[in-house]
Amino acid sequence: MAKYTNDSIDRLMQALTLIETPEECRALFDDLCTIKELQNMATRLDTAIMIADGVNYQEISKKTGASTATISRVSRAYNYGDDGYKSIIAKLRKTEK
Repeated sequence: MAKYTNDSIDRLMQALTLIETPEECRALFDDLCTIKELQNMATRLDTAIMIADGVNYQEISKKTGASTATISRVSRAYNYGDDGYKSIIAKLRKTEK
């Protein structure tokens, strides 16, 4: 379990589990986040996907524009985190087939 949890974060996580469509998800994130925050999260997910595929840092940086510090943080979370990236990447790949 995450060390940063509190009632507000728990409520946000619960709200995310209630999303039923991509449109509903987009609407919520458009309201919650700035464009830059959304872009940063998308870049992190793209980075995690490339890490899962064994792409090297230089190529990831070239394709995403992510800094090596960001790539390193994503890699650490991917390899040693709570498997959030691994879980969602597996689910995304199932929907792509």
